Amino acid sequence: MLEVEKLNVGYGQSHVVHDVSFKTGQGEVLAIMGRNGMGKTTLLKALIGMLPIRSGRIVLKGMDIAPLKSYRRVQRGLAFVPQGRMVFPMLTVEENILAGTTTSGYRSVPDYIYQAFPVLKDMKSRRGGNLSGGQQQQLVIARALVSDPSILILDEPTEGIQPSIIKETAQILNALRHERNFTIVLSEQVLSFALDLADRFLVLDRGRIVHEEDRATLDHEKVRSFLTV
Repeated sequence: MLEVEKLNVGYGQSHVVHDVSFKTGQGEVLAIMGRNGMGKTTLLKALIGMLPIRSGRIVLKGMDIAPLKSYRRVQRGLAFVPQGRMVFPMLTVEENILAGTTTSGYRSVPDYIYQAFPVLKDMKSRRGGNLSGGQQQQLVIARALVSDPSILILDEPTEGIQPSIIKETAQILNALRHERNFTIVLSEQVLSFALDLADRFLVLDRGRIVHEEDRATLDHEKVRSFLTV
């Protein structure tokens, strides 16, 4: 589904992501773990096209999408949920969700979205800026999903969210990815959330992959050692 080959990304003179390579399969969830400042967000922004790459390839379903603009990557099947949520605060919940339908062509919010996120249906006429942090996070995930992506990219989805909503969000994403058969690539620091969701784990340290393991054999303590300051 997605193959990243020797990706290098940086800002100005800073080289942030060093020769990162990985693959994901159809319907798989890949968690990219690491402390703040280790390059996770930079990597994900490069995947969606918000940052240019210095070298390497990003191959989606057999096509190198690295030369494409962000909106072209969305048309090819990527969707991105940024860190910090970024709802449109003055638009209603429904209007926020429909902002993501450019490529899918939905004229109304599809039933599966409101079935997965019933709180959004209840609040569909409320302005996005008036929702709680957890509700806003569900809103931006819903907005990304209505593009019918092949790959959903989530950047620190648990940041600032209360534990009960974190657990609920993992359950919703698990149900949806099995139902809709999309792949998830997420960056995360909360190991419990990643364990609820991910099939495979990468650990990024100073812009390099330093550990890779399947969930079935995951050494929890080793991963935690990379997450502590």
